[in-house]
Amino acid sequence: MKKKTGFTLAEILITLAIIGIVAAITLPSLLVNVNEKAWDAQKKALHARLAQAIGQMNTLGGYGTYTEDEKGTATADTAAESFILDALSKVYKINNVCGPDKLSSCGIPSKITTLDAVSEISFPTKISELNEKLLNGLHVTGEDGDVADTKAAAFETVNGESIAVFYNPLCSSNSSVNYYIQNKMCVNFIYDLNGSEGPNQVGKDVGFITAFYNKNPIVVAPVPYNKDYTSKVPQYAEDAGTIDASAACKSMAEDLRLPDKDEIASLFVNSFLINMGASTDNYWSGSVISSGPSGLAWLQTFNDGGRRRNNRSGVTFVRCIKK
Repeated sequence: MKKKTGFTLAEILITLAIIGIVAAITLPSLLVNVNEKAWDAQKKALHARLAQAIGQMNTLGGYGTYTEDEKGTATADTAAESFILDALSKVYKINNVCGPDKLSSCGIPSKITTLDAVSEISFPTKISELNEKLLNGLHVTGEDGDVADTKAAAFETVNGESIAVFYNPLCSSNSSVNYYIQNKMCVNFIYDLNGSEGPNQVGKDVGFITAFYNKNPIVVAPVPYNKDYTSKVPQYAEDAGTIDASAACKSMAEDLRLPDKDEIASLFVNSFLINMGASTDNYWSGSVISSGPSGLAWLQTFNDGGRRRNNRSGVTFVRCIKK
């Protein structure tokens, strides 16, 4: 006769308790990873759809009415809502449109958490709240175009995204001259992938897409890393022992890269969302004008919005974005 053996009730309960503890530790991180991968895919699809739609428009400027009195107070402002209704809706499927002061009706949250996950800020409702430096007056130097401090409007997509629209009807079509980028910004979208459900944090379910230039627009959707590289670096490293801007991004994470000149300009436009609002520093782009260590590349100043040429061997800061 063989003696039958088995687990005691105590052993089963201990095993179940261990499994529960392990699950409690690992499941939250697994769910975060799953959510972030889903959000990344949704962001790329949204960017592709909006870029395709905007590419079908003849012009991005001039929609709606914006007038100010002699004190600079807006007396009429239908710009952003008109852009959505009269332009975007003709080339993009939209479920619902919400005018200024009614953003929450389209699922726009009243508060969002910045990229660094430290600060909770009120959702911006007009261009000057998006970034006060967009109206610093320096943007008109040597170029056509200007910036109107219009109120944001919003819409919902057929996929359930909530999108606020910051629209500048006076934007320039001049993409070749340097100076300032403020008046080159025609439309800035801040999206929430799941409406007001949460976590309502930049870099997770909240992000931004920017369209520059009135004619032949360029639409970018950079997803920034949450901090700068640790020190200033050259855009091109002449000395093999010196790290350059692109290598600085790779050293922080394999899925990071240097933004081009329009992507870094988009970071300036949205700098208060990504904990760069107080910055007065210069940041490299990956857009090269002439090759070699003595060549030139574009950089973006966060002090005044200037886009400038700089020697590639010069040193300045780097803010990387996801590939």
